Amino acid sequence: MNAQAKLGAYLLGIVVIFGGALGAGRAAGAAGLTPEAADGHGTHTTTTPAPAPAGAPVPGGLQVSQDGYTLTPQTTTVEPGRSTDFRFTVTGPDGRPVTGYRVQHDRKLHFIVVSRDLGSFQHLHPREAGGGVWSVPLTLPEAGSYRAFADFAPEGGNGMTLGTDLQAAGVYAPKALPEASRTSTVDGYTVTLDGDLVPGRSSKITLSVTKDGRPVTDLQPYLGAYGHLVALRGGDLAYLHVHPDGEPGDGRTAPGPGITFHTEVPSRGDYRLFLDFQHGGVVRTADFTVHAGQAAPDATPPTPTPEAGQHGEHAH
Repeated sequence: MNAQAKLGAYLLGIVVIFGGALGAGRAAGAAGLTPEAADGHGTHTTTTPAPAPAGAPVPGGLQVSQDGYTLTPQTTTVEPGRSTDFRFTVTGPDGRPVTGYRVQHDRKLHFIVVSRDLGSFQHLHPREAGGGVWSVPLTLPEAGSYRAFADFAPEGGNGMTLGTDLQAAGVYAPKALPEASRTSTVDGYTVTLDGDLVPGRSSKITLSVTKDGRPVTDLQPYLGAYGHLVALRGGDLAYLHVHPDGEPGDGRTAPGPGITFHTEVPSRGDYRLFLDFQHGGVVRTADFTVHAGQAAPDATPPTPTPEAGQHGEHAH
């Protein structure tokens, strides 16, 4: 074989080897494997999460900006265990701080701060410092990662909840969610939860307050109701709007012991519920961990669409 023939054969061999490697790589990719897994040296596979259904609403609190409105902290440093004058603004679509708000639940803006592990909860009431700036004394109890929520409705706009992360420097160890329970005790009060969270539909839950074993029947109004409930999803801290059933003075809502709410959770999983209630002039907070599972056996199943019947059932 002459030199030219040898060179041709050599180049042909390279092409064959390269093509085989390329085909193997494509096959591995089709199987969802990383290159390391494809050659036998990897320890895991990589999958791509299924996209959310088109048009599905995003739960509140997961975004720092929505519909042109942005939550902007002006305070950048919060030392754990020390009170800080925390300041922030909400800027509007024009880029300027918003100064006009609609009153909701007796407040223009509700400010919630929770630790990322949902062990710490604070419902704060900031004051307007002027020029669209809000100010509130904030103490983060220990080092760690926190989430702050601003729940508001600008004049001429829809209500929304924006969220941003806060950091308190220092060494910390995240904690697991408290165990699921239907009973919470705080300052000698016992609050009992009745009802279940069912994904995808409105769920009625009632929280009943007792003290020293006796029903509390003289709860005091707080934020336009006999109780204010915040629900947060474990993992991503999605902030869910909860609506009280009735209000003080409507002729049908009793001041305890039961406080009824309607809430809709978007998915299965663990949720943390925080109930603020006022008695004896003091606001207290009862907390619960609740698991939202499948619909109750007596629930009416949804009517399958033709697509669901042809291609299988999809969870949303």
